[in-house]
Amino acid sequence: MLIAYAKGSFPDTYVPTVFENYTAQLEHNDKKVLLHLWDTAGQEDYDRLRPLSYPGSDIVLLCFSLVTEASFDSIKEKWYPEVDHYVKDVPTILVGTKVDLREAKLPDPGTGEFKPVSTEKGQELANEIGAEKFIEVSAKNGHNLKTIFQEAVSIVMAAKHTGKDAETPAEGEPQLKVVARVTKQKKNRQCVVL
Repeated sequence: MLIAYAKGSFPDTYVPTVFENYTAQLEHNDKKVLLHLWDTAGQEDYDRLRPLSYPGSDIVLLCFSLVTEASFDSIKEKWYPEVDHYVKDVPTILVGTKVDLREAKLPDPGTGEFKPVSTEKGQELANEIGAEKFIEVSAKNGHNLKTIFQEAVSIVMAAKHTGKDAETPAEGEPQLKVVARVTKQKKNRQCVVL
């Protein structure tokens, strides 16, 4: 998702990421905003390193696959508690990925079953964890891809404007750190990228 947004195209092959960083720029209220996008490893081997990426985050995107029930469950069981522990007061957006696969009724690659996560179930979880928004996206066809980052910037800038965040950006364009945790499942293994 971050690669597709930052580079403007969906990769043809699976690209494993371990603590990758990207930058992207968008306009918000006639101002350019530079986004620092952090995509870090979710494998158990990186559990001790991952928290180093949280400080300074302006917003966290908690992402799960809409066609992988285990990915959805991991948000509540592992990823939200971890994010809440390290960056308690940072806003989150819950993101359901692969909406194109759900609409095409393609089975979960790990189980071979088709038990998609509904929009209603995603919204319920977003409410439960206190996420600012729930957005469904397809990095492959671009559905809502720009919307996620526009919403993220709007949420952060509104918080900065109302004084919820005492930091003021330096002269020049505002810069935001966006941390995204994307859960992926491949061959019955779950690879989570933050």
